[in-house]
Amino acid sequence: MDRRFWDLLEDGGRVTLLHEGCSFTEGPVWFGDLDCLLWSDIPNNRIMRWTPDGQVSVFRANSRNANGNTRDRHGRLVTCEHGGRRVTRTEPDGTITVIADTYRGSRLNSPNDVVVRSDGTIWFTDPQYGLWMSFPGLESEQTHENVYCVDPATGAISAVASDFQKPNGLAFSPDETWLYVADSAVSHDPAGNSHIRRFRVEADGTLSGGEVFVTTEGIPDGLRTDTAGNIWTSAGAGVNCYTPEGELLGRIEFPMDVTNLTFGGPERDRIFVTGGANLFSFSVKARGAQWP
Repeated sequence: MDRRFWDLLEDGGRVTLLHEGCSFTEGPVWFGDLDCLLWSDIPNNRIMRWTPDGQVSVFRANSRNANGNTRDRHGRLVTCEHGGRRVTRTEPDGTITVIADTYRGSRLNSPNDVVVRSDGTIWFTDPQYGLWMSFPGLESEQTHENVYCVDPATGAISAVASDFQKPNGLAFSPDETWLYVADSAVSHDPAGNSHIRRFRVEADGTLSGGEVFVTTEGIPDGLRTDTAGNIWTSAGAGVNCYTPEGELLGRIEFPMDVTNLTFGGPERDRIFVTGGANLFSFSVKARGAQWP
């Protein structure tokens, strides 16, 4: 283990099991103002809630097989729905607004993960995983499995990257000049991509570059950055941490494949991790860069 990684860990990176007994967990998101974590239990069609006193409850039943979650800059929950084949926003009164469900007149595949930039634009990935899970045998209506961006003012949706095999987790660098996107095609094809790509975010919101940033052993899925620009990502049965230059600093091992992660806690120095049927956490001396 690189000494720099050791210096980033609290308690040696000890992993704590917070909850077990779900089916397949994904999409953790921290609500600092409500002091709780939400995450998706996809096959059980629900979003769960954990509070620091250890209590776990159902936040939303009939979630349309929710997967990735995040918050916008107004503090509202933004969710990718596999079953709904759409991206939605939960308003303060609990009503649900559809952000995106079609592109060029055809239904999306199954939105997977989502982030919101400081200008309010909503960026999400749309692989076919949820079609296979929720609608076996249904053909995709999209030519590609894209990364999309939605303009919150007009609702216009743009495909900003169309050359992925299976776009999955995504995260911005702290200054939002870079966008990192995982390609997890190895999940269903041993010859498929197993890497994270890095794009330059131009002033007009378009992307350039897209070179492979790192290749992982184990499926890359969800990822987040800390305020120093390090990238923390699921990679098979573990969480890897990379420098902004792509150097592997270290890895925290888990008893099963990890699906996603987020920073949380009052100081955003606790990493919550979904994997298998479970929710875990470990503490770090880093601080999450994403909106709390």
